[in-house]
Amino acid sequence: MKSTKAASRYAKALLELAMDQGVQDKVASDMAYVAKICQEEKDFLNLLNSPIVNSDKKISIFKSLFVDFDNLTTMFIDLIAKNRREYMLGEIASSFNTQLKQIKGIVPVTIVSAKALNATTKEIILEKLKGSFTGQFEINEVIDESLIGGFIVQMDDKQIDASVSSQFKNLKQRLTR
Repeated sequence: MKSTKAASRYAKALLELAMDQGVQDKVASDMAYVAKICQEEKDFLNLLNSPIVNSDKKISIFKSLFVDFDNLTTMFIDLIAKNRREYMLGEIASSFNTQLKQIKGIVPVTIVSAKALNATTKEIILEKLKGSFTGQFEINEVIDESLIGGFIVQMDDKQIDASVSSQFKNLKQRLTR
């Protein structure tokens, strides 16, 4: 929890600097890449969390890995490493992109369904959501065959569960009381 608050503060500071300099889209691209590496590369996470590798060595590794990054991003990562906070880099990157989406009015929506939804069905779901939420939707579709049918919509901390498996669970609970 403590590192999440600190990561959010670092991300907010980076976002404000990026917006002041007008490079928020480039920095967002850099941070998305960092977040992706942190999720997919276990060796990179081990490097970030390693107390054995000193900060100067980590900075030189970062500079060789992130050659195409914006100057602001590079300086920020150097600062994070010098302050021995590189273990939070993945959280900072995720928080940065989340905060930027909030500023731009982009609402991430995850639609989980048993099979791929056709365009008409997606449009109907999004039309229902537009009444409750303002902003542009960023849709992520996930296939989960265990739902049997129907769908689950997840937005921020809200979830709408219209899946057949959920209805079966509810029916089972009512019958076994």
